[in-house]
Amino acid sequence: MARRHRAEKRVVTPDPKYNSELVAKIINCVMRRGKKSVAERIVYGALDEIAKKTNQDPLEVLVRSIDNMKPRVEVKSRRVGGATYQVPVEIDKDRQMALALRWLVQYSKVRKGMGMSAAMAAEMLDALKNQGNVIKKRDDTHK
Repeated sequence: MARRHRAEKRVVTPDPKYNSELVAKIINCVMRRGKKSVAERIVYGALDEIAKKTNQDPLEVLVRSIDNMKPRVEVKSRRVGGATYQVPVEIDKDRQMALALRWLVQYSKVRKGMGMSAAMAAEMLDALKNQGNVIKKRDDTHK
């Protein structure tokens, strides 16, 4: 059954350490089974590792890498007559953010031989250089 109204956007409370809504969203994406303290430890560990490796503000590095991860367009199926066409469509900013964060967590889990916080830091640094699995996924989405 269709909704009568649009779903209201929930307000994300900023995280306590960096006072950033983006970090809070990443923590919520990493969190499984309500274990927020474990997710916070992973994300804060990744940000600390980024600060050590780059000697820059980890929040700035995070924002730039997330901007590189965001897809700009995606293809949607359009049925015209009897044929189905793949039509490129621009993506809303909220969906861009959701996809980027989902891909970040997904490809950080796939990395083997390191902990989750180290894998997340490595994936963010790769995205900063326009490399890595998330960037490949973004480029596939653009095609």
